[in-house]
Amino acid sequence: MSEHPLPPQHGQAITGTAPATAVPERAPLGLIAIFGSTFFQLVGYFMLMPLLLLRLKGDGVSTALAGVFVATGWLGVFCMTPFASAITQRLGRRPSLWLAAAVPVVAIAGFLFSDSLLLWFACILIEGMAAGLRWVLAEAIVAEFSPAQQRGRNVGIFETMVGTTFVLGPVLLAWVGAQSDAALWMALGLTVFGLGWSLLIPRLPAAADAHSARVGLSGVWHALRAHPLIMTVGFVGGFFESGLTSILPLYGLALGLGATAAALLVSASGLGSALMMLPAGLLADRLAHHPQRRWGDGRGARLVIMRACALITLLATLVIPFVAATPWLAAPVAFLWGGAGGCLYTLAMIDIGSREEGITLVNSTAVLVLSYTLGGVLAPALGAAALEWAPTLGFPALLLSVAGLGWWLLRRAATSPSAGTPRG
Repeated sequence: MSEHPLPPQHGQAITGTAPATAVPERAPLGLIAIFGSTFFQLVGYFMLMPLLLLRLKGDGVSTALAGVFVATGWLGVFCMTPFASAITQRLGRRPSLWLAAAVPVVAIAGFLFSDSLLLWFACILIEGMAAGLRWVLAEAIVAEFSPAQQRGRNVGIFETMVGTTFVLGPVLLAWVGAQSDAALWMALGLTVFGLGWSLLIPRLPAAADAHSARVGLSGVWHALRAHPLIMTVGFVGGFFESGLTSILPLYGLALGLGATAAALLVSASGLGSALMMLPAGLLADRLAHHPQRRWGDGRGARLVIMRACALITLLATLVIPFVAATPWLAAPVAFLWGGAGGCLYTLAMIDIGSREEGITLVNSTAVLVLSYTLGGVLAPALGAAALEWAPTLGFPALLLSVAGLGWWLLRRAATSPSAGTPRG
């Protein structure tokens, strides 16, 4: 293993679950490498997914089976995420990131050189598993390797960058042409380029808790019990940012909008997410380091912003009964759902990155990713059913229950840290 622990700096406290360690010396290079590798890999990924779906449909595969194919990728994310900390503990952070970057190259090669549907399912499963490992590790390292005064900014920039890949991937596919053989090769090239960027990640210091932290399912359960509120925030963020976005066209059609206008609701949600996450991170930095500590400690400041985001989500949801009579309100509501949901996830990531590090941070990030993904999966399933069976009552009631619960739990939350020693 090429990772070595750094000696504690003068005056450091090595207590609780979050020892206040200094940012590693080569952290700026590490952040640049993480940003670059993640960007190119995700652009390739979001170019690949619609391409594969179109290829499957072109080969006569049923819509239901194509849907199962997409779900298999998410299954890979779910299967890997709880074990990200165990892999990281065994291999180290840099080798684990290399693994997460190399596996997709092999998976895409399988799509290129074989027409076997069974092999394609196996490849999308391992592609999803690699994506889950990278998701957890990249988020954790960006948070841990950012100075306390810039953590909100860096996490906000990272989340905004990730959001742009959702758009750039499909745009590149449309430019190259989904029927072109070059499209799959381009997706492979972007993924290989991302692997090259991953090789630029410098030697990382070994996590201080590399041998003592709980890992696997035990570690994830421990993180969930230690900080259930932040994981609830992740669920609400995933529900409104990711989950509802996927059924906004159905909601638009239920309102009587045309197909084009209904599809543009997705753009409204994505625009809100892209425009609001970075300002939320910058505001978290500013309030946390206010000279008069007007907003309390860092956690207190983040809690203030999370409460505001939850309230925005609730107020936007309360507008739903009026949208049927005024359909133009749907776009602003979608904008606020996407923006507030994305901010909740961003602030949750900043929060756990400010109080934890090492393997413990990987565990908490894994639970945040799982809770966000759970919200993203349940929202379209429950929301589509509500739109079909009770569009005027059931759909608003479902959304109000989730938004109201998130706001109520955040209102009841104490402003003092619940465990550990905050790192900023």
